[in-house]
Amino acid sequence: MEEKDKKIIEGEVVEETSTQNREEKIENKSYTKNSNRSFFASKFFLCICTFLIGAGIMYALIKISKNDVIVQNVSHQNIKTTTVEEISDLKTAINNVYESTVYIEVSGSRGSLSSGSGFVYKKENDISYILTNYHVIENGTKFVVTLTDGTILDAELVNGDEYYDIAVLKVKSDKIKKVATLGDSSNLELGDTVFTVGAPLGKEYMGTITKGIISGINRMVTVKLTSGSYLMEVIQTDASINSGNSGGPICNIKGEVIGITSSKLVGSGVEGMGFAIPINSVISIIENIESGKQIERPYLGVQLVDLTNTFALQYYYGISIGSDVEFGAVLSYIEKGKAADKAGLIIGDVIVEIDGEKVDDVSHFKYSLYKHSIGDKIKVKYYRNNKINETTIELTEAIKSE
Repeated sequence: MEEKDKKIIEGEVVEETSTQNREEKIENKSYTKNSNRSFFASKFFLCICTFLIGAGIMYALIKISKNDVIVQNVSHQNIKTTTVEEISDLKTAINNVYESTVYIEVSGSRGSLSSGSGFVYKKENDISYILTNYHVIENGTKFVVTLTDGTILDAELVNGDEYYDIAVLKVKSDKIKKVATLGDSSNLELGDTVFTVGAPLGKEYMGTITKGIISGINRMVTVKLTSGSYLMEVIQTDASINSGNSGGPICNIKGEVIGITSSKLVGSGVEGMGFAIPINSVISIIENIESGKQIERPYLGVQLVDLTNTFALQYYYGISIGSDVEFGAVLSYIEKGKAADKAGLIIGDVIVEIDGEKVDDVSHFKYSLYKHSIGDKIKVKYYRNNKINETTIELTEAIKSE
């Protein structure tokens, strides 16, 4: 019994121990499971923290790097950047000339003829003088001037010159508030800022300002006149010039007049190309015009045809020119006893040079000739019978006014 009981007791003990072990194992498994969960959670949290810290460090490094690049770029720009300032405020310059500009209406025996712009350039005692284009006042008998403040004045034509395309009007001075200052067109350079004042398209838009630059200097353009074509030396600008601007001033950034605008020099369909007569060319003859004297231009007693007008030369005048001549003005008529005849020129001679200046065509011939005065002697080179010849012509006679 004792041994049996002991076994039983031991069995119970064993069973109890086994049960207890199972419970401990279950608890251990539960604990291990919980421990694993905690372990993984802590690992996950650590990873998140590490990621966030790493991201923060990377952001800081990138920002510092960018800031460093920006600083370097700014420093680099500060070293090499040059500041260029454009004089864009023309208010003072405009005020210097604005009140001197006028709108001109021209009438004839049959009513209104034309209109344009002009400007007061001189005040002498009780008379003020206005410059404008000749083609604005051409054939007119009555002239009315409107000032920028709306004042209307009757004007009188002093004189004009068709070739220079300038004319002078005069009005009483009591209503004139300002006189324009004439500048020096010989000082102009490409890219200089300029502006115009005028009345594009008529009275409704009088006092209009347009701005641009000097696009070309010493441009040569051909102008159609009632007496034929003529070559003019002009200033080119991209400032807008329209019908009605003719005769108005084009000014530098000081408000000094450096030219007279002319819409007659602008072809139809052309944009961004305006032209003006240099003020120095005007000044050279203004005294003669003011005094009412006719501008004297040399008369040679000839008629000329462009070398390129082969149809007229061959079929109308019966003149044949060798193919080796590429430019010049051909003599189609010579008046007996006049300057050209006395110098030995004959019909069919091709004028190619005057005083060392190349002559391209008839317009160029007139331009070169009209630079000279009565009494001057000029050297002329001409082509005849496949040979270049030279003669001297004495300018003894002026073109007679009609």
